Amino acid sequence: MTETPLDSDQLRQEHAVDHAAAAPATATLDTSLSPGPGGDAGPARETAQHGLAAHGHGGRDGRAAPQRDRGERTASFDVADFPAPSGREEEWRFTPLDRLGGLLEGEPSDAHLEWSTELPAGVEVVTLPAGDPVLRQVPKPVDRLAALALANSDGAVVVRVPRGATPAEPVTVRLTGTGKEVVWGHVVLEVGSQADVTVVLEHAGTARYAAGVSVLVGDAAHVRLVGIQDWDRDAVHAQHVGVRLGRDASLRSTQVTLGGDLVRVVETVEYAGTGGDAELAGIYFADAGQHLEHRLFVDHSEPHCRSNVAYKGALQGEGARTVWIGDVLIRSGAEQTDTYELNRNLVLSDGARADSVPNLEIETGEIVGAGHASATGRFDDEQLFYLQARGIPEAEARRLVVRGFFAEIVQRIGVPAVADRLMTAIEAELEQSVDRNAEQTVEQSLEDPRP
Repeated sequence: MTETPLDSDQLRQEHAVDHAAAAPATATLDTSLSPGPGGDAGPARETAQHGLAAHGHGGRDGRAAPQRDRGERTASFDVADFPAPSGREEEWRFTPLDRLGGLLEGEPSDAHLEWSTELPAGVEVVTLPAGDPVLRQVPKPVDRLAALALANSDGAVVVRVPRGATPAEPVTVRLTGTGKEVVWGHVVLEVGSQADVTVVLEHAGTARYAAGVSVLVGDAAHVRLVGIQDWDRDAVHAQHVGVRLGRDASLRSTQVTLGGDLVRVVETVEYAGTGGDAELAGIYFADAGQHLEHRLFVDHSEPHCRSNVAYKGALQGEGARTVWIGDVLIRSGAEQTDTYELNRNLVLSDGARADSVPNLEIETGEIVGAGHASATGRFDDEQLFYLQARGIPEAEARRLVVRGFFAEIVQRIGVPAVADRLMTAIEAELEQSVDRNAEQTVEQSLEDPRP
């Protein structure tokens, strides 16, 4: 196929966009000592070679929370093993507990989300009752909300992909909330050995929803998982995505969070054999008043495994808040591990805040590589000037930069229809930003009548 060469104007525009989209990397922000809401920031801290510094964290009152070995974190099906949080705990210090809509109380509920599915041939959906032994073989909950979800969900819906299956079309599961009731849920994705499948799990509508998503990937199986949180603006969603990878299995997970009032997604990966490969990617776009929180824990316990994490977020509007926590543990027996994690945030307006905390703990020196990076930058006047000086209008410049910023992650999804829809949703968010900026310009001109 013959490629059409770009003209000189197109080349200048692409160069301008590449320059501006890379800008956040120049403003590195290590918030590993950042306090929770109301706390005082601790002193600046240098990162050791390969990013292997031990991180301490301030509590809500500015006092340091106790340092804890990540290998000893609680994982249990028993809700009693997770006391009600106060907000000072490391797992909860960034989460506004008062906005969880009563989920932490754990009251039983008969409410459900509406379901729809698109299943390729050979893939089946079954319902398992509470107490089924299969539901005790999934990754254990890692916080109180996840334990409550499994305890109160009255069973689980299981999506089964048989051994050796290679469906050409994705498995699509759509969950839609229709009210503000509390809803508990548990979805199990069970992929047989040597299967190769793409699964899209979509959330929309409104609800107060806490759920577990258990992903069991058989030996030598390959899974591409896309989770989409595109809720209405008043929804509350807390979810634990617990992944277990078999021998020589691979997972490419992409979490996309755009909607909701408060969304908290915890994703954990454990390895059940050598040769496992996990790629965890994500994008999030927080508007005024939204709290979008992503927490990851990759537990390298087996040798010759790999993980790679890349999350990107954008924020705009007063009170927009994002939180990204990336924990990676390489245990003493996990020799020849190769891991890296990256988080980048693009702040589009005043009044928005991004917290980014990468953590890496290594118990063996026999590794291939390990590192992490975190960067947060503003979309400032210099970037806009750079683009506008090359003939690009301001509104278009903003769209180009943000599209370029997210494009790398969106392209990993591998489902063109989903990728196109997400880029359309991101542009809709940007249109709101452009409209607000125009209104502010008009207001400022009315307040200052000078020519």
